[in-house]
Formats: sequence, structure tokens, C-alpha cells
Amino acid sequence: MVSWKKFCAGALAALCLTSLTPLSASADSSVTRIKDIAKVQGVRSNQLVGYGLVVGLAGTGDSNKVKETVQSIGNMLKSFGVAIDTSSLKPDNVAAVMVTATLPPFVREGDAIDVTVSSIGDADSIQGGTLVQTPLRAGNGEVYAVAQGAVSTGGFVAGRGGNKAQKNFPTAGLMPNGAIVERSVEDEIGQDGTISLSLSQPDFTTAARMVSSINAQFGGIAHASNPGRIDISIPAYYRGNVVGFVASLEELPVVPDAIAKVVMNERTGTIVMGGNVSVDECAITQGGLSIHVQKRADVSQPDPLSYGSTIVANNTNVKVKDSSSSTIVLPATANVSDIVGALNAVGATPRDTISILQAMKASGALHAELELI
Repeated sequence: MVSWKKFCAGALAALCLTSLTPLSASADSSVTRIKDIAKVQGVRSNQLVGYGLVVGLAGTGDSNKVKETVQSIGNMLKSFGVAIDTSSLKPDNVAAVMVTATLPPFVREGDAIDVTVSSIGDADSIQGGTLVQTPLRAGNGEVYAVAQGAVSTGGFVAGRGGNKAQKNFPTAGLMPNGAIVERSVEDEIGQDGTISLSLSQPDFTTAARMVSSINAQFGGIAHASNPGRIDISIPAYYRGNVVGFVASLEELPVVPDAIAKVVMNERTGTIVMGGNVSVDECAITQGGLSIHVQKRADVSQPDPLSYGSTIVANNTNVKVKDSSSSTIVLPATANVSDIVGALNAVGATPRDTISILQAMKASGALHAELELI
């Protein structure tokens, strides 16, 4: 039997009607802190990377086919005054790894940071190994930290006679506080008497509201250079206490503004609507057509002792079911719950709702940005 479920996947027509009264699309937004929607410029992390060797493995390291491991072992031994023939090395207990870390802001020399160790050869596991002292460099080529110590993988590989069991990824591991900061990044802020705030979501309205909130508290010290940045002059009485001034700024209340947006995930049928979504008056029709085609084999059997032959005839039955359509008039509204309730009233599934919203947007009835993920 061949079946087309919903021949038109919810045959849809969205007819936009002219609204007789203008629509005021306003939605209540929650009050939040400046700290939650903006950050001080210059306060940032830096990525570090290094190349090293993990030693002490129980035969799960790189094979001699990994030339960089063999060469690295030879170079390391030469630095200790040991000269060997690298062609005779069998680095089963050693693995070449890349070491990565993030240097947080405001760390100083001697502070410890976490690192991640990842195999780059054909090692089976780096479980139980020890990372040899590895310099970690930033994008400018300067060394900012040095990593060394035991590697924790949180997994294992076990096997014998061709059978193998593995849990998690034993070729990558963590080293909590595994690197020591050797050089700090200067993160001094407010040295010239000014600081700047960067908005997480640049917006003209939100930036203007932040400026108003700051100036209402400290006077006319702030102005918006663009929708994503606000420049602030530090008051004279806060020049010696920039940290306290920034803490006072972060606690100021502000009502952020956001564009009307509907985010849809067609794979899972998830739909998330913002509070500013509004629609004009429109009519929505949603129905379905189901077609079932069923094949049936009829057998014609001749009488006994006759000279006839068995004949098989293929017959086909076709059934068409046209379900009644549902039509609803959606009034002009700025309430998201009204939109969802109206779509539920016509029996729309989440995937049908996505099609309906797309049709409403095409007709001009839906005032929101559609984003399909």
C-alpha cells in the first residue's frame, strides 16, 4: 500500500485583510542589569597553543610510522646531551600531542590555568601519561605559560585477541591547573580616564537606554558612539577606584530592546517567538488530502483434472479521503499567546505552524523576522 500522508502537508492559504485601526506593537520587556548585556572593552581572554610529548604510556603511544614523534624524542634527548640513532627508536610509550589553553583576563605570573592535551599521531590512548614541559604560545608567538604534569583522560581502551572496548575518547585529556602563567597580559582599564562598554547585541534603542540610565546616575558622562559601543568618562571621584566604578555601572538597571523574531527548527518542530511579534488581521485555511493506493492479487484456479492453468490478476483499489478544512480569522494582535492559540485552534502541528508562519510572513501579515535553523 502506498500512502501520501497529507498530500499538501497541510494545504495552506493565508489571506491578509486590511486592518481598520493602526496596530501598536509593544511588549513588556524585563528589566536587566548592564552587566548582563554588555562588557568592558579590553577585558578579554587569549588562546594559547603548544606542541609536546606525553611519556610513560603502557604501549599505547605512537608507532614508529609517526615521524614527528621519533624526531621529537631525538631532539628532546639531544637537549639533555644524549645522542642516539632515531631510526632505532620505538616510541610505543610516547605520544605527540597538541596542548591548548585559554589565558583568562587579569591573571598574573605564577597563576595556574587548565589545559587540554590531544593526540596528533596514531596513539591508542594517552591515559596514565605525563606531559613533558611544553611552552604555550599566543598568536604573537610569545610564550605566556608552560604546561607539565599528569594527563587525565576520563576514558579507557581495553582489548585482546582482536576484541577491543573503548569508553569516551582516551586520545584527549585534561590537566586541571596544568600550566603556570609565565607572562601576564596588561589589562589595565581606565588609564586615560575613559572606559567603553560593548553591547552583546548591538541595538540603537538599547544603547540609548543604557546611556540614559548611566547619565541619570552619574551625570552626563556617557554617550553612544554607535549601537554597539558606549564611551564613558570616569568621574573624578572614581579615578582611584575604577573597579568600584565599573561595579556600580554593572548594577544599573536597563530595559533592553529586541527585534521581533520567530526562530524555527523544522527538524524538531520547535518554534520560539519573541515578545514583540505581532500580526495584522488575516484568514488562515488549513486542510488535508490523503490518497491510499492498495494492490490486491486475485488468483483464478481451474477445476481439477481440467486443462486450464492458474491465472493471477493484479487489481488495484484507490481510496481518497479529503478531510474538511478549518478556517479561522486571526485578529490583529500583539500577544504571542493569541497567535499560538489561533494556530492550535485550526489543529496545526508544529511543522504545519512553520508553514503557516512562512505564508503569513509572505503575505505581509506577520511583523517579525523569521529565522530557520
